[in-house]
Amino acid sequence: MTTENTENTGITMRRATRAWGTAALCSLALAGCSLALAGCSAQGGADDGRAAGPKPAPTAADRASSARQKPTERTVPEPAALKGARINVSEGQTVGVGMPVSLTFDRPVPVAERAAVERRLKVGADPVVTGSWSWVKDRNLHDGQRIDYRPREPWQPGTKVTVRAGAGITRTFEVGRSLVATVDVRTHTMTVVKDGRTREVKVTAGAPGMDTWNGTMVVLDKQSRVLMDSRTVGYGKAYKDYYNFAVHLTTSGTYLHENPNANATAGESNVTHGCIGLATDGTARRFYAEVIPGDIVRVVGSRETVDPGNGYGGWNVGWKQWRAGSALS
Repeated sequence: MTTENTENTGITMRRATRAWGTAALCSLALAGCSLALAGCSAQGGADDGRAAGPKPAPTAADRASSARQKPTERTVPEPAALKGARINVSEGQTVGVGMPVSLTFDRPVPVAERAAVERRLKVGADPVVTGSWSWVKDRNLHDGQRIDYRPREPWQPGTKVTVRAGAGITRTFEVGRSLVATVDVRTHTMTVVKDGRTREVKVTAGAPGMDTWNGTMVVLDKQSRVLMDSRTVGYGKAYKDYYNFAVHLTTSGTYLHENPNANATAGESNVTHGCIGLATDGTARRFYAEVIPGDIVRVVGSRETVDPGNGYGGWNVGWKQWRAGSALS
């Protein structure tokens, strides 16, 4: 072989070697790209490297299956009765330990609708309490026009309460110090326990035949001066006059107030037409100054017990019976 032929053969072999190396590198690079694509497919689960064509239109069976998987959300309309509801507590009010939450309605709520109304009523308390709503026959309203909430036991002082009644009512209030006054009509005395401190006050209560209601009452409100007319409570023309320092206890007209007759009879006998009388020597003024709506006045030793709907008489109902008055019980 000549030198020229030898050189030509070497050049050819080197060119072939470079071509093979280039092809091998391209092959490896393509393999790497394929592995990279395979890796993306494994992570994303959506692409296998092939061009995607147009998706077929969903069939009726597909649409039915989708509907079964995604249940339709339906908004339940709020009961109409809640639009005219009124609540007995004001925003930010401080109340006594006996104060119930009381809602009244513009019209009687039929029995069949009461559960739906109750489901829209929420009471939150800090600290948490065990409580229940109960439908109450108000003395001045039709059956189904009032529902009250109370805890199993009187509120603890300092409890913070939030009430929501549908979309229209939200109230927050706080329970203040504890005050419970117990009137014993047999001894003509009232024992006032305020924040653990006790004092005794002489009183006069309802005379025989005009007895003061027995049981637990809750202060509704108070007024420094009230016109009291016996004709409004069925006692004819027995009295019509202004009385001072009047603490309101029932819708039927029971008050705990200053009464000049108590100056001579307090601690001795019962002479009133059903109210609880306190002397004019500052005794009535002092009690009036310290009492707030929601405080408890309990009468013992008398006759008929006050009805749950005559003011806030719900504390006279046992817990089991109270809960039974709920449409959700």
